[in-house]
Amino acid sequence: MTKFFKHLRIYIFRGLLAIIPLLLTFIAITLLYKLIDKKVMSFLDQFIHVRQIPGMGILLVLLSLYLIGLIVSNVVGKQLLYSIGQVTEHIPIIKIIYQLGKQLSESFSTASGKQAFQKALLVKGINDQGWVIGLLAGTVKDNTTGEEFLRVFIPATHNPLLGCIILVKSDQTRDPGWTVEETFKAMVSIGIVFPSEIKK
Repeated sequence: MTKFFKHLRIYIFRGLLAIIPLLLTFIAITLLYKLIDKKVMSFLDQFIHVRQIPGMGILLVLLSLYLIGLIVSNVVGKQLLYSIGQVTEHIPIIKIIYQLGKQLSESFSTASGKQAFQKALLVKGINDQGWVIGLLAGTVKDNTTGEEFLRVFIPATHNPLLGCIILVKSDQTRDPGWTVEETFKAMVSIGIVFPSEIKK
């Protein structure tokens, strides 16, 4: 009887491990469908009757983004964006929001040509208590002292896509030799999937 329950436990656990990737994929597709597809189709339905085909809303969003990309890539589109920017300069609250969006867009545009994060780093914790995992985003120079600080992104524990940027000296960090991809896997899996060694 004990062997039977042990056998049952082992194969139930294996079944659970096998279904986790499928379950995560299903959840991601469901969220995309509910957040984008259904919203777009219900919005269009207010103006014209459109047959509800699953995935059509996402396809229309991608097509719209492609067309917008084509438009803003030529001289007329760039002039149009410049004119919109000039108009927002005269509207106080809209000006702040537009400038924020523009800076964010330019940051992504810069990062698209190269990797946004250069490498993983271990940063000394408060009062030298342990190490915190971070991602090197760049450097900042202090013109007063001539010192150069590392700009490190420290992800939030509840959501790796959120976090804070800290400035630290290079001697407050260690290079573990992990790739950015390995580090992201460790963050997203809350430490379950983790590099087996510090290489450097």
